[in-house]
Amino acid sequence: MEKDGCILSTAYWGPVQYFTKYIKHEHILIEQYETYPKQTYRNRCNIYGPNGIQSLNVPVQKGSFHKLLTKDIKISYDTKWQKNHLKSIEAAYKSTPFYEYYIDDIIPLYEKKQLFLLDLNQLLLELCNEWLCVETMHKLTNDYLPEYKFCDLREGIHPKPNKCVIDKQFAPVKYIQGFEQRFGFIPNLSILDIIFNTGTEAFLIIKNSNKH
Repeated sequence: MEKDGCILSTAYWGPVQYFTKYIKHEHILIEQYETYPKQTYRNRCNIYGPNGIQSLNVPVQKGSFHKLLTKDIKISYDTKWQKNHLKSIEAAYKSTPFYEYYIDDIIPLYEKKQLFLLDLNQLLLELCNEWLCVETMHKLTNDYLPEYKFCDLREGIHPKPNKCVIDKQFAPVKYIQGFEQRFGFIPNLSILDIIFNTGTEAFLIIKNSNKH
């Protein structure tokens, strides 16, 4: 791959930091042949709910993460997580300026039951491409390589601060959030947060959150 490349994990409504890399690099690889790790952005996102940070998790079938590849991880529908996620998104963002504009794009994605987590995340990423009007061409990996000569953030963007790689290029730009008066500005939430709150300005805010 060309020097201007980056490899990322798949992500469920990835955080702002994820998208600063996604829009910066001309060539993006999405890892699918890794051994699936638990408790990452691959199957979860953080939104700004009425009580502060709220984590939304996509349940995977029991046993799915034992030495299975990310591409083979199946979603569990034993609970009504799709309905619950939509309710949480509504509670968090119904009062934001752009909720009514974007929610109709999201609802259909929760009315279908994707078999694999990767397929769901790919659909979400394609929608984010449309929202942000980016022309990034991302590809899925063809095999697993432990190291790459270009930007490798498969494990570096993580919901647990102690597992994040120090990213000196990421400097989140502040924007108005729905519950900011209660808990203050919370940086690096899901792409949903910046989309619902800022609409078409989201791309510029994300771009400016990445130091050159």
